[in-house]
Amino acid sequence: MSDYHEPVDELQAQDRNYVRALNSLKEEIEAVNWYHQRVAATNDDHLKSIMAHNRDEEIEHACMTLEWLRRNMPGWDEELKTYLFTEGDITHLEEGTEEGAPSSHARDLGIGSLKK
Repeated sequence: MSDYHEPVDELQAQDRNYVRALNSLKEEIEAVNWYHQRVAATNDDHLKSIMAHNRDEEIEHACMTLEWLRRNMPGWDEELKTYLFTEGDITHLEEGTEEGAPSSHARDLGIGSLKK
């Protein structure tokens, strides 16, 4: 089965790279799920440790791919800045934005204002 929903010859090279990255991200997240279930199910502590290590490696791979998407594919940077490393109800973070800019809540480093 093809990874493409449109004729591949109508896609630019960068668009094909997006497809590669998005498919890789899906595969890494699926692998995290599989390893996590194995960690949860096994009663062998040594095997549990190996599977947890493997799961964490897949998380690393997913994060690396996500960072590539953030740097390269339009939309990812803005959305990740809005939702990642924030506090409170995730579903309300979007309400704090204006014209696509992240809310001050999403950018707050917790050190207070430097303005007097």
